[in-house]
This record gives sequence, C-alpha cells and structure tokens, in this order.
Amino acid sequence: MKIAEVCEKFGLSQDTLRYYERIGLIPRVNRNKSGIRDYTEENCRWVEFNKCMRSAGLPIEVLIEYVTLFQQGDQTSQARKELLIEQRKLLKAKMEDMEKTIGRLDDKITRYEQAVVVKEKTLKRSEE
Repeated sequence: MKIAEVCEKFGLSQDTLRYYERIGLIPRVNRNKSGIRDYTEENCRWVEFNKCMRSAGLPIEVLIEYVTLFQQGDQTSQARKELLIEQRKLLKAKMEDMEKTIGRLDDKITRYEQAVVVKEKTLKRSEE
C-alpha cells in the first residue's frame, strides 16, 4: 500500500507517517525499486496501534520503548506487558480527573442555566 493510501485509511498526514517511521514507531517499511514506500498489513497494524495510543495520550517515548522491546523478541513480553499496564493505570487516573472536571463543568453550567431562568422570571414580572 502506498503512503497516500495509508494516510487516507488512517486519517494521518504523510509527514506524520514519515515521522513515525523515522523515530521507530513503525518497524521498517519496504520500498520498491523506485524507493517508494510500500506499506504491508503489518506496517498498517503498527500505524493503527500508534494512532490509537497517541489519541489516548500515550507519550511517543513510551511507544518507542514498546516498539523497541517488541523488536527484541519474545523475551521482552513481560516488560511490554508491564509497560502497557502502567500506561493503563495512568490513563485511568486521567479519566477519573476528567470525570471530576466534567462534574464541575456540569455544576457550573447548571448554575448559569438557573441564573437565566431567574432572570427571565424577573423580566416577565416587570413586563406584566
């Protein structure tokens, strides 16, 4: 699959894909005789994985570490698992913080809505 097709499939720019490749987030992408990238299904799985993890907020450094460990083989499976468990813990903590923030925003929005209702009642009484 050509780079443009991969970009369209995953909604990423060519610059992003090249960057991911350059820093090692996508293991080696083959090139044809003309030097044009030819993404395999495996490459695409890495693109999808990295896009998912990045959109969740995982740092690039963590993903680089994960891919590096993966490339070292099965002997690193426990280290990879621990890395993923740690990232899950961090994401859950972040989600809890976000839920608290959403609660505070909901409270504030409710107060604004209540203030508008009071103001409208006051205006209606003054019109009568």
